[in-house]
Amino acid sequence: MAKNVVVIGAQWGDEGKGKIVDWLAEETSGVVRFQGGHNAGHTLVVGGKKTVLRLIPSGILHEKLECFIGSGVVLCPQALFGEIDELNAAGVADVEGRLKIAPTATLILPYHIALDQAREASRGAGKIGTTGRGIGPAYEDKVARRAIRVVDLLDTGRLKEKLESVLAYYNVQLQNLHNAAPVALEDVMAVVEKFAPRIRPMVADVPRILFDKYRKGERLLFEGAQGTLLDIDYGTYPFVTSSNCLAGAASAGAGVPPQMLHYVLGIVKAYTTRVGSGPFPTELFDDVGAGLAERGNEFGSVTGRARRCGWFDAAALKRSIQINGISGMCITKLDVMDGIEEIKICTGYTLPDGSTTDILPFGSDAVAGCTPVYETMPGWTESTFGVKEYDKLPANARAYLKRIEEICGAPVAIVSTGPDREETIVLHHPFA
Repeated sequence: MAKNVVVIGAQWGDEGKGKIVDWLAEETSGVVRFQGGHNAGHTLVVGGKKTVLRLIPSGILHEKLECFIGSGVVLCPQALFGEIDELNAAGVADVEGRLKIAPTATLILPYHIALDQAREASRGAGKIGTTGRGIGPAYEDKVARRAIRVVDLLDTGRLKEKLESVLAYYNVQLQNLHNAAPVALEDVMAVVEKFAPRIRPMVADVPRILFDKYRKGERLLFEGAQGTLLDIDYGTYPFVTSSNCLAGAASAGAGVPPQMLHYVLGIVKAYTTRVGSGPFPTELFDDVGAGLAERGNEFGSVTGRARRCGWFDAAALKRSIQINGISGMCITKLDVMDGIEEIKICTGYTLPDGSTTDILPFGSDAVAGCTPVYETMPGWTESTFGVKEYDKLPANARAYLKRIEEICGAPVAIVSTGPDREETIVLHHPFA
């Protein structure tokens, strides 16, 4: 049978998953996005040309590859077709013909976005850092069993009745709790009627197609969004996203059995970043942190928000390795560490009661009480940008990677030394 690979973010997101999915995709017959929404931003650089994807799997630039959006994704029609139109304009072949969407995926509609933004505005200083794109309210609808799903677009007459009931629920909240304008049924139906004809041809039995590919011995790649430390259950709650970002979520989100998930590749920055609110034990507020942000161009590819930067947190990564079953790590942005005289690695934390732990605790309050315990290593002055052979990395850079392996207990399989597809060092290929 084929060896299928799950790619997940092992920190707070923004680790560089898009490049690695795109790089691995040529080994497969399909790439599957299994959770999240268009709050994700996966940046690909091929031949110096930059492409940002939000919903469409990062294998779409391989022009003979099928791409799939699974049931675990919340799908905004406007965002989907905005992205498709961008790809079409860039000359990417047959995007709509190669993209298959699960009928059970939940739709994001205008009332989700209105409530998301109204809630965040009402929180004042207690903002959780949502992107305001309707992701959370759409997942709420799914769990509350009132979601409008892709399959509902096949019968827009019946859909109108469902929307009347849902809008009554949302407009009470918008008007009475948040003093915001209601969303009109006509406005929602205008969105549905505009995009439904384009979505219908892409609707397919995604779980069946994936299982058939597996039985034929074809390889598949499962692409996660966000990062483990933003997981709704195991992240720094409530400063988290609204879906499960773990490798195990690929099974439910794509509709495949766990036996089909063979190798988990955790994407890890050579330092740590976080966007939005929430605790961040190793955050730097000095020139080193500012330098990481500048050299790493640490701004969100979707929101443009500045990312907070800090030292590598091995204790947090150890938690990710544990709950994902990470088979190998891909270390990205190693070149951003070039020129730092002394490098620190967080190996654990001191807790408020004076005790210590070598692994990230659960929940934002517990994490906020963590004081990092650091180990210091010498940095390197040589450039690692674009290096494609491990032995050509500076000795201190190799020692840094080795120490990360030792502390975290998982092997480094891949090292990324630049944004382009070709700027990659392979120590162990996940499909090997």
